Amino acid sequence: MNHQTNPDVLHRGVKMAMDTGEAATLEEAYSLFGEYQMAIQVGMVVGSSRAHQAALLTLVNGGRRSLLGGVRVLGLGLDDFPLLVELPGEYLSLGEAVTALGGTLADEVEASVPLVMLGATNAGQRSGLSLRLTFGGWRGGVGPGDEIEVLSEDANDVMAATLAAALAVGEIFQNLRGNVLAGRRTVGLSLWRPDLDWRLPDEGPEEFVVPSKLWLVGLGHLGQAYLWALAMLPFAQPEAMELTLQDFDKLTASNDSTSVLTHTGLVGKFKTREMARWLEGRGFRATIVERRFDGIMAVGKDDPRIALFGVDNSEARAHIDIAGFDLVVEAGLGAGPQEYLAMRIHTFPASVSSQQKWGGEIDEKEGQTSAAAYADLLQHGEVDECGLVQLATRTVGAPFVGLVAACLVLSEAIRRLNGGVGVEVMDLSLRAPNLREVVEAETRKAWNPGYIKLADSP
Repeated sequence: MNHQTNPDVLHRGVKMAMDTGEAATLEEAYSLFGEYQMAIQVGMVVGSSRAHQAALLTLVNGGRRSLLGGVRVLGLGLDDFPLLVELPGEYLSLGEAVTALGGTLADEVEASVPLVMLGATNAGQRSGLSLRLTFGGWRGGVGPGDEIEVLSEDANDVMAATLAAALAVGEIFQNLRGNVLAGRRTVGLSLWRPDLDWRLPDEGPEEFVVPSKLWLVGLGHLGQAYLWALAMLPFAQPEAMELTLQDFDKLTASNDSTSVLTHTGLVGKFKTREMARWLEGRGFRATIVERRFDGIMAVGKDDPRIALFGVDNSEARAHIDIAGFDLVVEAGLGAGPQEYLAMRIHTFPASVSSQQKWGGEIDEKEGQTSAAAYADLLQHGEVDECGLVQLATRTVGAPFVGLVAACLVLSEAIRRLNGGVGVEVMDLSLRAPNLREVVEAETRKAWNPGYIKLADSP
């Protein structure tokens, strides 16, 4: 195989064009995604608001992995604005962080390029999409710039800002992929009451605490999105946050297309060690566990009582109840070029045990090897039959889906800790987020797995 036909290298978004038959060859698939691009126009508030900076950084990070044509950021002074989000690395300015994440600072952009407005700004005359993201309290959304109701957008609303940015990338991506409604509608979610219309008045507290210990199982697409969303929050004492990271895989080049803390320079390195290094650079404490999550291990008295799961196999999921966590929040993403926008979130303990839910499942991955692009690879000898099956069975994915799921998963743990309503199951697709289904969890007794306070954001 050449470097592009290796299943550990193939871009998980580009694979969509192969699976649907849009592209007759691998080169055509990459060429199509190379035409996808977006622009971000920022207002001056981005220089003084942590929440706006979190939104900008999420737009760039998720956008450059989804849209191979690039992400350009329009706005004066980004190289002069201090970076208010404590990203690992010696970034002296917001502009440097944007560039390091793969964005390009620009003075202008073609009027046809889809645009996201962040902060008080004017898109001017444009022929392409012009979206405005907004957030306030626990609510975040995106819609046409001349239609959406702008929320309070306070500097402390970091989780909602991160959510709104992920939704914005998703709307642009869907529009470019042929969803005519995406970008021409208003969509959003409430992280405090995901069962209700996000445009209703916010019920969530302005000040809240977060768990001081978390155990993360799986450090791929979802796990890294969990870490990104967590790192955006303003911790008064980040060293008080303890994270246990569990995975056994090494990073591959294809991870760069979906996993927001991965870059190609990390290929071949263990996920646990690189994520721990990134977290320690953020100021957190990290412990690693390099083994499969099975039915043998159990949580000790000093271990985190809350776990966030982001694995894609039923065997590990079936053992969730056995380990002894007080709360597990688990997310699974849809597969295939039609279902990649879907997500399902579970919490445990629940009315149905993890063993009942997944114990009888067998993971079977099927791929459509008859699509024209796969036949072309086989015909030209770039893959053999075995390699073709390996390519076809790799799942497609887009990082903004994991980022939306991460905001919902993290807010579930935080909401439980702050007296909010728990969710047992949530079904959601970004194709039509207003049609989500939410099942409320049974009320549980007060509990305290350990918590820390956040700092006031600038």
